[in-house]
Amino acid sequence: MTDRVRCGTTGACGTGKGGGYTPAEQERRERVRLQAAEWFEAGESTRTVAARLRVHERPVTRWREGGRPALLSKGPVSREKLSAAQWAARLDAELRRGPLAWGYAEDQCWTLGRVKTLIGRLFHIGYTIEGVGKLLHRHGWSVQVPARRAIERDEEAIALWKAEVWPAVKEPRRTWAPVSARPVVTVRGRGSGRVNMAGVLAFRDGERPHLFYRLHIYHGRKGEPKTFSWRDYRDLIVATHHHLGAPLVWCWDNLNVHLAGQLAGFAAENADWLRIVQLPAYAPELNPAEGVWSLLRRALANFAVTDLPGLVRIVKRKLKEIQYRPDLLTGCLTQTGLTLDTPAKP
Repeated sequence: MTDRVRCGTTGACGTGKGGGYTPAEQERRERVRLQAAEWFEAGESTRTVAARLRVHERPVTRWREGGRPALLSKGPVSREKLSAAQWAARLDAELRRGPLAWGYAEDQCWTLGRVKTLIGRLFHIGYTIEGVGKLLHRHGWSVQVPARRAIERDEEAIALWKAEVWPAVKEPRRTWAPVSARPVVTVRGRGSGRVNMAGVLAFRDGERPHLFYRLHIYHGRKGEPKTFSWRDYRDLIVATHHHLGAPLVWCWDNLNVHLAGQLAGFAAENADWLRIVQLPAYAPELNPAEGVWSLLRRALANFAVTDLPGLVRIVKRKLKEIQYRPDLLTGCLTQTGLTLDTPAKP
């Protein structure tokens, strides 16, 4: 754990390794080891001792080989510099106020260095960076990656969209609800060029979800389109409709090309089977397709390609793997907090 890790609260985290235990936990673990020594002397097998103590056989084997002296805690029992009462009464509350309250305006994240400085200011107690990490672990904090959101977000508009627009979108049970996203992954191989992706997640209550996608390959040539045009998105909508054979409620973000007049005209001409709904501005967490791109980026993290065709092959293979995992697609919808269940009418 380094000085620049991000910290946040979490409901489930354990103590740190290598001396991060409280005195009570340190003593409890020593009692467990000494109990094992008594059973060793009584002739119990390693498997039996492990089962009775509810631990793995590997540490029990080490305890047996080391003998009773090796089972005693090494050195003095560690004593916490900061008491539980001090944490509960002051430090926890100050941490939850956020870094801005203590003058850290550049970002809203606690780091180990900042927490160390805060403890010194409040209690005049010196901690090492490692000690601060162990202290936070003991009190239910863990390393977290901060979620970044645009300053221009309108939280009231997002809440209103989720409360009023989304229920109206999902109400007809026989209507498909696909979601499209702008190209989000740009990867360079040898020379110039990139791969853009547009994806659609289609859901219908009680049925298997579907993923459709299109790739746009840009080779870096003069005059070549660099990304998708409105016609490409129109063709994706048509292909999705033909494949599913059902009316569509098409939810997507406010990318400039999504707002093109030609697409609005196309939707008006095909209103019998197509309805377009815009997501609130700066609210990517409402877009299930963002989950697909996240899965794809994770799958590509350890790949190194030497040319653009190689990158295209890998992207297609990974997207096909995601297509055949309905549990992953369902999880992409779940993480948005949106549901497809239609409430019963009175």
